[in-house]
Amino acid sequence: MELNRALGRPADAERRRAGSVWQRLRSQWAIQLMIIPGIALIFVFSYIPMYGVLMAFQDYNLFKGMAHSPWVGFKHFRMFFHSPDFWLIMRNTLVVSLLKLLIGFPAPIVLALMLNEITKQAFKRIIQTISYLPHFISWVVVSGFVISMLSMDNGSINIALQKLGLIHEPINWMSIPDYFWTILIASNIWKDIGFASIVYLAAIAGIDPHLYEAAAMDGASRSRQIVSITLPSILPVVTIFFILAVGNLLNAGFEDILMLTNNGNNAILRDVSDVLDTYVYRVGIQTQRYSYAAAVGLFKSILNIGLLLLANGFARRYGKGLW
Repeated sequence: MELNRALGRPADAERRRAGSVWQRLRSQWAIQLMIIPGIALIFVFSYIPMYGVLMAFQDYNLFKGMAHSPWVGFKHFRMFFHSPDFWLIMRNTLVVSLLKLLIGFPAPIVLALMLNEITKQAFKRIIQTISYLPHFISWVVVSGFVISMLSMDNGSINIALQKLGLIHEPINWMSIPDYFWTILIASNIWKDIGFASIVYLAAIAGIDPHLYEAAAMDGASRSRQIVSITLPSILPVVTIFFILAVGNLLNAGFEDILMLTNNGNNAILRDVSDVLDTYVYRVGIQTQRYSYAAAVGLFKSILNIGLLLLANGFARRYGKGLW
């Protein structure tokens, strides 16, 4: 084999392996054909636009185009790093992202474990449907629903708290910075918890039922079975989604924050609501500073890639990573 490799000829095992790969591809041509639209979609909308990151190193002029706009190097990166809003934006981005990770990430796992314990299938399907539906509602509708519930004028939250005697006057929840992060995280969990739990329910359904039978014969309670069987069995799936979540850590949100901060409370909540994505939109896009917006976006992407590599390396060291 070493002689074949030295002479540039593949070994028999390598030749057979390569042949088996092509044989499987030929036998699965119909299935492989189905993924072509997905690959084309990713290439057109994810890879081709990468050419636009060159704007981050130019003073981009819309009329001159990228080919004739002057190159300025790291000018826009330095402007962002020395901006008086830099540390405020990074703080808000990290706080919102960490809250979504620490609270929003385990929430679907808990819901999946709870749904798995429901024995009545009809009731289980009803709960699943109710929890899934908010995911398919746009943030425009969800934000209007949240703002209406928290409104000072006939808002259901203020009315309920007044009826219970917990408050004496209606509270303008959406104009108090101290409440914004709680409202934002709660809205995200309510909207996405049901849909995110589908994958964990599928992983739980694939666990061998004989493991639970053996544990029950040994006297293990349901909670003990969850800790000793269910959670270790779905740990690979949890690890994959955790790595992806860490890789998107700086994607603190755009639509949810933009919709919950309207013209009436935007100035009041900016100190707690302005994150990297909304900053790019507000300072870069709205003021037509395209190069500056590209620089901030590229900075965020580089940090996300670094976090993804770090999380994957940690998972490989203590378990199994994505690659």
